[in-house]
Amino acid sequence: MTGYLLKHGRLLDPAQSLDMRGDLRMREGRIAEIAPALTPEAGETVIDCTDCWIAPGLVDIHVHLREPGQSYKETLQTGGAAAVAGGFTSVCCMPNTDPPLDSPMLVREILERARRESPCKVYVVAALTQGMRGEAPCDYHALKQAGAVACSDDAFPVQSAEVMRRAMLGCAAYDLPVVTHCEDKTLSEGASMHAGAISAQLGLKGAPGSAETVQIARNALLAQETGCHLHIQHLSTAMGVELIRFFKAQGVRISCEVSPHHLLLTDAACAEFDTDAKMNPPLRSEADRAALTQGVLQGVIDCIATDHAPHAPFEKAQPFPAAPFGILGLETALGCVLLWNSRLPNPLEPLQIVNLLSTAPARLMGLLAGTLQVGAPADIVVIDPNLRWRVNSAELRSRSKNTPFKGWELIGKARSTFVDGVLVHTAE
Repeated sequence: MTGYLLKHGRLLDPAQSLDMRGDLRMREGRIAEIAPALTPEAGETVIDCTDCWIAPGLVDIHVHLREPGQSYKETLQTGGAAAVAGGFTSVCCMPNTDPPLDSPMLVREILERARRESPCKVYVVAALTQGMRGEAPCDYHALKQAGAVACSDDAFPVQSAEVMRRAMLGCAAYDLPVVTHCEDKTLSEGASMHAGAISAQLGLKGAPGSAETVQIARNALLAQETGCHLHIQHLSTAMGVELIRFFKAQGVRISCEVSPHHLLLTDAACAEFDTDAKMNPPLRSEADRAALTQGVLQGVIDCIATDHAPHAPFEKAQPFPAAPFGILGLETALGCVLLWNSRLPNPLEPLQIVNLLSTAPARLMGLLAGTLQVGAPADIVVIDPNLRWRVNSAELRSRSKNTPFKGWELIGKARSTFVDGVLVHTAE
């Protein structure tokens, strides 16, 4: 007999409304048993999980693994190592690579390479338009047959409503979610941060919140008309929360995510021209940050995703307007979310945290993940929810080091991460 027995932990599975003290047995890559107490069997490795959570592996539906074409920023291997160190067992990689992931051949290639090279499971979000140019829809049937779980033009949002409508109709026909970074480029062109008092003080062009909300409204109306599942990425504005609330009430198939940095930070983080605080959508006002928090607490926002966007040090060393958008997220997300939660007057329960970071995102993208159901793949994270640790960029597994949380004390860390019953990460 071989496998692992996790003992004395707090078992958390939103998919089953499970919250209990007990043990979990893994065998042959699957979850074999869950009970208040299990007896170790011959050949089993026993791990004491006292004071820890035993949860389904975290699921990040918005990461940039930078392959093909940008391996100096990140690779499938380094991105996967960062993921499992952060407790993530499944990630969805974005298509803004070089070349873009707009063909079945490229989708299959990434999936095959990821199976060989990445310690975590990698799913592909394919391009929404050919070359991510926003001009012509892709062959969605072929992309789905190749293994794509959704389609997106990510950082190059489709500006033409007519092209977006055709893309939505095509994706709806094959039940592919349309995943959108909402940005009207006519309102944000040339901007490097949020438009507000701090951008004026720094002499930098800012992007107004309307750059996001104009496209949320347009895309939601098109989703209402076409019947497609529209998923809004990295929501950043108070008005965006209200628009999502409105369209959900109208019965539109719309969901959304928020990133940990938009829950914790504001544009004040840019005050010293720190390019590690430059991302798109930008950090916005305290009013926006507070509204996003309420959006999570009220269930308007469906899940948390990192928008893990590695960039090489020489790129982030450029002057603020020239530096690329994006920050790391995989290794700090859990600690950031638990820190954010600790600051709330009425913190979310552990089961709700696990839902936001695992069960809900898996459900939205139709992934076989996010549950501790007996018989399910043994993709599991053991979390120490009370461990306080300081972010040291030199210790990050990612190939890049661009985090605005360097030096921060975060709360909570993945102690052990299992993928298909294999121990792929143990905290030092």
